[in-house]
Amino acid sequence: MNKDCIFCKIIKGEIPSFTVYEDDTFKVILDRFPAAPGHALIIPKNHASDMFELPEETAAKLYPLAQKLGAKIKVAVEAEGMNIVQNNGEVAGQSVHHFHLHMIPRKAGDQIILNKSSNGETTLEELEAVLKKIQGC
Repeated sequence: MNKDCIFCKIIKGEIPSFTVYEDDTFKVILDRFPAAPGHALIIPKNHASDMFELPEETAAKLYPLAQKLGAKIKVAVEAEGMNIVQNNGEVAGQSVHHFHLHMIPRKAGDQIILNKSSNGETTLEELEAVLKKIQGC
């Protein structure tokens, strides 16, 4: 636990939340500032700043839980789809540095904008060069 982390304080019960689900590994809460009704956050109980610090055993449990709860949330709010979003680092949009996965229910015409493509042209050669860099690490 990190004493200055808002999510650690929520997990400890120091800050109230609307808990959707809780077990030994995760607490799932409704987002306080939702992009849409039903917007929930899956938060590991053990503090990890981002995906790169998340223990493998915790990561292995994450998407089965998102699948189960996401299906329930979709029915509850009559959503047609769902964004599953996770940001790592400030430049990627992470504002709370405790790993969390957003589940954002979507409906046609909701006008929520989460990610925007650069719409830039990328050559096959540029893609090949990036691929080689990744494979070399």
